[in-house]
Amino acid sequence: MKRTHNCNQLNISNVNQEVTLKGWIKKIRKMGQITFIDLRDFYGITQIVVNENKQELINNLKPEYVISITGKVIERKSKNTDIPTGEIEIEVENIELINKSELTPFVIENDVEVSEETRMSYRYLDLRRQKIQNNMLLRAKVNSIIRKEFEADNFVEVETPYFGKSTPEGARDFLVPSRLNKNTFYALPQSPQLYKQLLMVSGFDKYYQIVRCFRDEDLRNDRQPEFTQLDMEMSFASAAEVQDQIEKVIKKIFLEVKGIDFKEKLIKMPFREAIDLYGSDKPDIRFDLKINTLNEIFDKTEIKLFEGFKENKLSIRGICVEELLSKKQLEILTETAKQKSFNNLAFAKFENGTWSGSIASSLSDSEKEALVKQFNIKEKATILLNVGKYDKISDMLGAVRNKVAEILNLNDPNDYKLLWIIDFPLYEWSDKESRYVAAHNPFTMPNIKSIDDFETNKEDAIADSYDLVLNGFELGSGGVRITDSEIQQRMFEAVGLDDETIEKNFGWFINAYKYGAPNHAGFAFGIDRVIMLLTHSESIRDVIAFPKNSKGIDMMNDAPSYVEDQQLTELSIKTIK
Repeated sequence: MKRTHNCNQLNISNVNQEVTLKGWIKKIRKMGQITFIDLRDFYGITQIVVNENKQELINNLKPEYVISITGKVIERKSKNTDIPTGEIEIEVENIELINKSELTPFVIENDVEVSEETRMSYRYLDLRRQKIQNNMLLRAKVNSIIRKEFEADNFVEVETPYFGKSTPEGARDFLVPSRLNKNTFYALPQSPQLYKQLLMVSGFDKYYQIVRCFRDEDLRNDRQPEFTQLDMEMSFASAAEVQDQIEKVIKKIFLEVKGIDFKEKLIKMPFREAIDLYGSDKPDIRFDLKINTLNEIFDKTEIKLFEGFKENKLSIRGICVEELLSKKQLEILTETAKQKSFNNLAFAKFENGTWSGSIASSLSDSEKEALVKQFNIKEKATILLNVGKYDKISDMLGAVRNKVAEILNLNDPNDYKLLWIIDFPLYEWSDKESRYVAAHNPFTMPNIKSIDDFETNKEDAIADSYDLVLNGFELGSGGVRITDSEIQQRMFEAVGLDDETIEKNFGWFINAYKYGAPNHAGFAFGIDRVIMLLTHSESIRDVIAFPKNSKGIDMMNDAPSYVEDQQLTELSIKTIK
């Protein structure tokens, strides 16, 4: 029989209709001579009633069997207002077994208590859970919103290659050996960066795509070796114009998915301000807890921990929590500091004029008075502080700040705070290579403030780049591209790339800019990460249909795996055992 309705469709208006439903048996309940079956499909659940004279139809049926039922819609005596079909049930006439199921390794429920390893090994069963299916539905909705918004603004969707050329900048590439061209390799794209810039050179005014990207990097809850991003580029556009376009799209997503209307323009915070106040270039601004520099307060201190900080060009920095933190809470925060290579975390508690804590006995009266004034302390507080190199101490206190918010539940998951971080450093120091490298990529335009001396004043040079941040997560980044050949050459020289290396890795790309390139700028944000935050998932693995685990392994099919010797031979690769 053909399916007439899905399991979320029928209601009181369908009473007395003959219907056919198909799906999985979620639950079987016997109540005297009557049996109730909860039938589940992708859309929802409908209760099925098997009366006394039809009991032979359900002999040997079990949960997760796939069945087809035909029957009449009747009104339920005991209604369930929690589901759309809760006012009706189906009085069964016939049941057809479509397929049996073995006992599943875990119950198909939203809040199932089972290890992630088991869930990932049986991902096809995990995907039956409504919670995970809802994540996939929301993901599809977000993709649809993105496409509609960009198409409405005359962006053209263009697919770029998966097989490209490996370049020395950025994260490690995933390499694919070529059978037809011995001893050569393709690189899977970390992003379509160079291709989308070439599309601007090609005359495509506005480009976008929802694209798969690949990076061979250490994994964590918000990273996967393969991920999906919204990628876009605009010709003749400034950074502000790109930001306006992305704001429009992200605000539309929040309006349609969460019902949140961001009416105001997003704030733009310089990178240095973010580090100074929050210790992070992706600050969570749902709560205050700003970091303060306390050098002046402790200028003549007798606290041993801070001795010689001026001579050693160190900074004393701290945050103030308007709570008296417990010993256990302080231990957790100290452990957070240790993870950032600080052996301890100094603290001082204040309550109605009385001081206590690890440095309280060493505080002078003037220091106490200055701390109360600095942090505007009213009745009680715990000050957390330490000393170190500015960037290091800021990073540590940024992590401590986030941990405080977690402990005290200051980070409301339903509160969404978006902002732009701008004026990023043009370079970052690489200990591995003992040189400055491009912080974003070597094709990012220096900010107008640094255009005159960006190759000589590397420590202070800033880029015309920008990140979109949400609740402590970087959603994506972008920048204005270099289209001036002289500036590009200066940039290559600044990051130590000689002519031979440039020609070998980027010659094909640089050559395109000889034929008339428009100024252009772009952006990309991670769709997986956006969906993770919208669904309050703990990991992006819960918003990707078939993810890899934290070691980059697909637990379901055991990829990556060894391949047959014959295939390796064809690729001129020695047998691997």
